[in-house]
This record gives sequence, structure tokens and C-alpha cells, in this order.
Amino acid sequence: MFLNLALSLLLVLCHQQVSSGVGLTGGSSNITVMAVMPETDECDLVMNHSAADRCSFVKNTSDCSMEDGFINYLDLVFCLLPPNLTPLTITLCIIWLLFLFVFLGLAASKFFCPNLSAISSSLHLTHNVAGVTFLALGNGAPDIFSAMAAFSHPHTAGMAVGALFGAGIFVTTVVAGSVALVKPFAVASRPFLRDVTFYMVAVYWTFLMLYRGTTTLGETLGYLGLYVVYVLTVIISAFIYNRQKHSANTSIQNVAHIQEDLNSSDSSDDDVSYLPAGAIQQEYESEYRPLLPYSESTSHILLSSLNPVDCRKWRRKPLSWRVLKVVKTPLEVLLLLCIPIVDPDKEDKNWRRPLNCLHLITAPLVCVLVFQSGAYGGYMIQGQFPLWLLILLLGLFLSSIVFCTTTNDCPPKYHPFFALLGFVVSAVLISAAASEVVSLLHMLGVVLSLSNTVLGLTLLAWGNSIGDCFSDITIARQGYPRMAISACFGGIIFNMLFGVGLGCVTQMVKTQSAVQFESQGLLTWILAGSLGLSLVLSFVIVPLCRFHLSRAYGIFLLIFYVTFLIIALLTEFGKIHL
Repeated sequence: MFLNLALSLLLVLCHQQVSSGVGLTGGSSNITVMAVMPETDECDLVMNHSAADRCSFVKNTSDCSMEDGFINYLDLVFCLLPPNLTPLTITLCIIWLLFLFVFLGLAASKFFCPNLSAISSSLHLTHNVAGVTFLALGNGAPDIFSAMAAFSHPHTAGMAVGALFGAGIFVTTVVAGSVALVKPFAVASRPFLRDVTFYMVAVYWTFLMLYRGTTTLGETLGYLGLYVVYVLTVIISAFIYNRQKHSANTSIQNVAHIQEDLNSSDSSDDDVSYLPAGAIQQEYESEYRPLLPYSESTSHILLSSLNPVDCRKWRRKPLSWRVLKVVKTPLEVLLLLCIPIVDPDKEDKNWRRPLNCLHLITAPLVCVLVFQSGAYGGYMIQGQFPLWLLILLLGLFLSSIVFCTTTNDCPPKYHPFFALLGFVVSAVLISAAASEVVSLLHMLGVVLSLSNTVLGLTLLAWGNSIGDCFSDITIARQGYPRMAISACFGGIIFNMLFGVGLGCVTQMVKTQSAVQFESQGLLTWILAGSLGLSLVLSFVIVPLCRFHLSRAYGIFLLIFYVTFLIIALLTEFGKIHL
């Protein structure tokens, strides 16, 4: 972990030194180079040149410019390091890629999702509305931000399409198949058909945009509106279902009350499973409360808030969990310093006075330094006063006011606003990490002669979906396979509609023109056709099996994904062609 951080810092410093001398990023020198030596070749052709000419090709080719990232990986591979170290460089970049995926998962699960949950609780949203809006955004944050980062350039848009389609195939086949293998069950018919139908419509709409090669603002807004229709359908169907259930239970209400009175004297351990998560957490923490009340010092609260390791959990967890926790601990400490977390399930709402006051300084500062890959880090107000210094002074002012007007024990009335601050900061950090992942994958595609679509449907899709895979399988093993299968289809509808929709809108705002999709040839149509075929087969086979997902159906889904992956790779390497 420390080696990776040191390596990334060294690469950033080297990139800044080279940029200041050559003029790769912004400035008049870049304009001069582009004016003197215009180049129309694509960056993928760099491997066709000799090792001595690759550096000049990368510098003089506009397609090789990587503006949406802190590190210019193409410049790193072909200019800063000698050609004989390219295999070592690729290995380190892959390790750095894994680190970025860990960062994305950690920032989304530990910081982005809890703050979104706190926001939904503050707004008093129902579970259905929160599940298909805020919580869906939290679960799909890595996919959405990766897609938006990929759509920022036309030559990487194929990576976004490959990632969204590839993740869709992976989730609907591998994850759903694994759930069926672990726990065969009968799926809820109406929600399953509803989700599959909306997903097929979204896939077909995306296929039309790819086929035409362009999309307009009105079509993109309609594309986003499809998710609004999906949310309304979920809410209305849940309302109708609850009303029908209430009517059916009215006739047997007296019998139920009598049976409830008879069983009220019998307490069992099973009743604990029906307690809400907050009650279980409070009961768990009450066992470790001191008998006599005492007040912690401010310094002790700060140090304990920055400790991500729970000693009580550490003793019960296996060795693999401990090793991974050791790797993630430095990163968690850095994120805890920058991102506030509001937890509605705790009595104090996770109010940590010294740390929350520190967040008023660090959180806005991180946003300024990280937003759009540090584009505003060196911005000078009227050419004289740095923006980051102004944000720092304002943060110190607000922090001193909050610290002097609050106590350690009682959270202030405006504490829910810290959830909004944590949401913004975590979103900015996830967006920056997603941009770095897209830039890194683009470099790997150039060096390894792989298309962006293949990188999207393999590395990017696997990296963003592997967490969902393990979590859904775990939920199925705990006896909730319906919840797991609902997460498989409901989440990817949000990821596709918002990933493609927001990516296109962002690109239109930046370019003031319609979005153009660069065709990746036969591979794109194989990808779209495979996803559509898997959905159609599920739409037909599952009702024929009376909505029972058996182990045989799970094996069929896994075989389908392996077949698709083989065909996609054979197409990429030219073994299958038109």
C-alpha cells in the first residue's frame, strides 16, 4: 500500500516536471506543438512504430493526450521510462489499477452509501423510493462515474459501453447464476418481469444510439426519463401490492391477534432477526458501555474516530479479512480525515466534534484540489490570490465557529448537513478515481493492442461488479435469495440509464454538440446482442420454469457467460470476423 502511494506520488511529480518543460498539459506550448506538427493518427498506432519513435509519436498525437487524470500514463510508459522496463511498468500499473478498484469500493461502501442513506432518512423517504434512487446511486457509483469519465472523450466512449454492457452480462449471468447455485428458490414473478422488461427496453434504446452513431439532447433526456418511469412503476406497484395485502389480511385480523396473544409469552432467539439494524447495533454497543458515565477528552475522541479497526471484530474475523484490513487501513484513515459520515442508526448520529470540525477544513480543500483532476488546484483569483488558500481560510473560520458553539456529547441541529458534505466529497473522490481508472485502462489498451470495448467488458466490468457478486452471494447464503436477485436486475438498470445518460449530457454540455459514438465494429454488436439474448432467455425460461431458479438454470447462465467471453475475445483477436 505505501509502495503504491509512494509510486503514484513519484509519478505525479515526474509528470509535472516533464509537463513544465515540454508543455503536454495546457498552456501556450501545447498549442504551439499542435499548430506546428498537426497529427491525425490515432494513438492505437503507437505500437507500430519503433521504440525510439514512440515518445515523439505520443507527444505529437492529439489522440494520446490524457487530460482527465493526474498521471499521463502514455507519457510515463513511452517517454519517462526506458523501453526495456515496459513489462515492469505494466505490472506496476496493474497493481495500481487494483489499488484504484479497492479505493472505489471503499469510498462507495464506507462513505458514499452511508451518507446517502442518512440523506434519505432526513428527507423521510420510503424504503421503495430510497432503494431505487439514493441507494441505487450509492451501489452503482463506481459504474456511473466510470462511465461518465469514459464518455468525456469520444475515443474512450467504447470503454463505457463495454463496461456497462459487460457488467450487465456479468451480473445477469454470473451473479444470478451463482445465487441460483447457492440457494435455489422461487423468484417473485411480477418484480422479476418488471425489471427484466425495463432492462430490455434500456438495452434496446442504447443499441439504437450505437447503431446510429449519435444521440441528441432530447433523446438523452428521454433516456434518463425512462428511469423516472421505472421508479414510478416500482412505487405504484408496491402501493397496489401493499393495499391488496392489507385487504386480504383484514378478514383474518382477529385470528391473527388471538394467535399473537397466545405466542406473546414465548420468547425465542428468532425474534432478534426481526429487529431493525439500528436496534441490533445499539444493543450490540450497549454491552460494551461503561457502568459509570464519563466524558472523553477531545483528543481521545479525535484519535478513536480515526481508528478504522474494531478490536472486537478483529478477534472474530479470519486471517484473510485481517490481511485485507491491514492493506486498507491507511487508505481508510485518509478518507476519514476528509469525509464526514452521518449514521442515523446511532444515538449520537456518529457526531465526532473534533473530527467533524476538521472536516470543514479538509473536505472543501480536497474538493478544490481533486475536482476535474486538479484543474483548479493552481487557480489564481484575478491572478493574485490562490483559490485553495481562500477555501482553507473559510474552512478555518467555519470550523472555529462550530467548535466553539457545540459540545462533544450532543450533535447540533444542522448535523445532517454533514451528510450532504460527505456525499459531495465522496462523489468528487470517486469521480477522480474513476477518471484515473479510465486513463489507466486506455494506456493498457494501447500498449497491449486491445480495444477499449474489451477492456470495458473485462477489467472495468469485473472490477466494478466483483463487490456486488460477493455481496449478493452472501445475501443468498443467509437465506435472502429474492433480495439478491432483485439487486442483480434493479441496480444495473440504474447504472445503464444514468451511466450512459449523464455521460452523454456531460459531453454535450462540454462540446455544445451531439454525442458521436465511435464504432468498435463487430465486437460492439456481439456485446449488445449477448446482453439482449441473455435477458430474452431469462424472460422466457424463468416463467416456463414457474419462476423457480434451480441449480441447472444457474449452470446454464454460467455456461452462457463463458461462451460469450470466448466469442468476444476471439472477435477481438481477429479469429471471428465478418
